Amino acid sequence: MSEQPLAIRAIFEHAMRAHAHKYIISRDGDAVVRFTYAQFGRRVAQLAHALRKLGIGPGDRVASFAWNGHRHLELYFAVPMIGAVLHTVNIRLFPDQVAFVLDHAGDRAVFVDASLVKAIKPAIALNPDAERAFVVMGETSELLAGSSRYEELLAAEPDTYDWPEFDERSAALLCYTSATTGDPKGVLYSHRSTYIHALSIGLTDAMGIGERDRVLPVVPLFHVNAWGTPFVSLMVGADFIMPMERLDPAGLVELLESERVTVSAGVPTIWMAVRDLLRARNTRLPLLRKVIIGGSAMPPSLMDDLEELGIRAIHAWGMTEMSPVGTLNVDSSAADDKPELRRKERYTQGRFSPIVSWRLVDESGNDVPADGTSRGELLVRGYAVAREYYRNDAATAAGFEPDGWFHTGDVATIDPYGYLEIVDRVKDFIKSGGEWISSVEVENLLMGHPGVKEAAVFGVAHPKWQERPVAAVVLREGHDLDEEAIRGWLLERLAKWQTPDRILFMTVIPRTGVGKFLKRELRAQNERLFAEG
Repeated sequence: MSEQPLAIRAIFEHAMRAHAHKYIISRDGDAVVRFTYAQFGRRVAQLAHALRKLGIGPGDRVASFAWNGHRHLELYFAVPMIGAVLHTVNIRLFPDQVAFVLDHAGDRAVFVDASLVKAIKPAIALNPDAERAFVVMGETSELLAGSSRYEELLAAEPDTYDWPEFDERSAALLCYTSATTGDPKGVLYSHRSTYIHALSIGLTDAMGIGERDRVLPVVPLFHVNAWGTPFVSLMVGADFIMPMERLDPAGLVELLESERVTVSAGVPTIWMAVRDLLRARNTRLPLLRKVIIGGSAMPPSLMDDLEELGIRAIHAWGMTEMSPVGTLNVDSSAADDKPELRRKERYTQGRFSPIVSWRLVDESGNDVPADGTSRGELLVRGYAVAREYYRNDAATAAGFEPDGWFHTGDVATIDPYGYLEIVDRVKDFIKSGGEWISSVEVENLLMGHPGVKEAAVFGVAHPKWQERPVAAVVLREGHDLDEEAIRGWLLERLAKWQTPDRILFMTVIPRTGVGKFLKRELRAQNERLFAEG
């Protein structure tokens, strides 16, 4: 059989030939701009020429520091298709972390959205002598020293390009983890893994995105390739819509309505805010048929609320090391005549992609059964799963087995039908009086309280019980609750030993750059809570 490389170029060229009339749509300042795939393709070619004039060649790393917008998407294709590597930098990292990843990646150029110029300056100041070009995307009066303007670079270039062919195992994209502990760790994706991942998430029993869909990823393009949505959308010819920095609930609902979005994706907190706004307005989004929710555990109450609004919520799980999608929750025929089983399974993280192999192991590394109750650490490997971290031997040795199995750090169960349920992170389990408490289980219960908007549960050292759970909560507007009220509500639903000893009321719970609760910081802030009585 013919052996053509599985490459991003193949996705792009198919999109240009088969779906030239479909649309890329993006906010751009106060306007909404529209390009057909054909127009988008010509801009990608112009960008490729501009990159070459900047001295970017095969193997070079090019950083983006940008929102979800059409220029960022142009980088997604132009950079890897000339043989270079696109490094999508998390704009929410602290300046020292941004400086670290730019230096660690060895980026030769950085493309920055106009509204983020001010945000990246402190990171650049930490290593002012680094030799790299800067390009500012969009209109602004505030530039970086020696920077070029994106549109001026493109304007002078031809709109066709003779795309090279290279090995499908060549590096295409570079993402770094969100740094919940230590420095961010880099994961390098190949053209082949990117292509295979796009195929797998497009399956009917996965995201199920088709040519008739209009896809709006709220998950950032800087966060693990927006979960692969740019590549699968162009592969099948779906219209692709991007919100730029307008991520407030009103801005998202406006775009979801005006652009007739059918599929969207984002972290739970985004959809909690959208849900609350829709309820407040007593309105719905009748064309939005499903949302993919991942990044952190989706509270069952959120799934129920979205279903009441006519939106199917599909729980997903994955990791940067997995490109990232590992599981998606779609109904199995095995539960067709078992409504209680179906309801239970809908709250899980779902079934594995066919490109992911898995194991559950105990503390000794022995396999535990997939019976829905036995817990173990989840190990994975597969066609789009990393085998090492980028330029980080110590982290590789700690996270990967010699035969390729990756330690996810998640404790999980898997039932006989293949449904994965993440019980907790290994490091977030709370050991109290010889019993293990799952922080995720308590969080999900807390967020089912009508007065609780968000909740993070973490362990704090205790002189008698080793550790005790503590909950940080953010109340919904208009609700006035105290510790006694919330603990009393929990005690009706949990055993006393599982119930947090303290409820801390906060206006904002600290988070990582991709929206996960920063429990390390919560533990550090409260490490002497029980020692001090």
